[in-house]
Amino acid sequence: MNERYYDIIVSPVITEKATMASEANQVIFKVAPTATKPQVKEAVEKLFEVKVKAVNTLNRKGKNKRFRGVAGRQSDFKKAIVTLEEGHSIDVTTGL
Repeated sequence: MNERYYDIIVSPVITEKATMASEANQVIFKVAPTATKPQVKEAVEKLFEVKVKAVNTLNRKGKNKRFRGVAGRQSDFKKAIVTLEEGHSIDVTTGL
């Protein structure tokens, strides 16, 4: 496998909303900020051996948070919502 695919797909997003999206045959990944939709599609297809129908991306801006009275900032990141073809699935709990 090509190492650059691991540079594009950073990690799966495991939240309540992402779990609900999996019922609609969608998987959500945190991706590299420079990654394009075609790059994400190619990486998911090669790494997980599935057929991708569509890729939607969004940039989530970092939030200001306080922890024990100390102000901090979460970092910005890019998310990709990958819609898979019917009959294909990815189990993100197993890892790569």
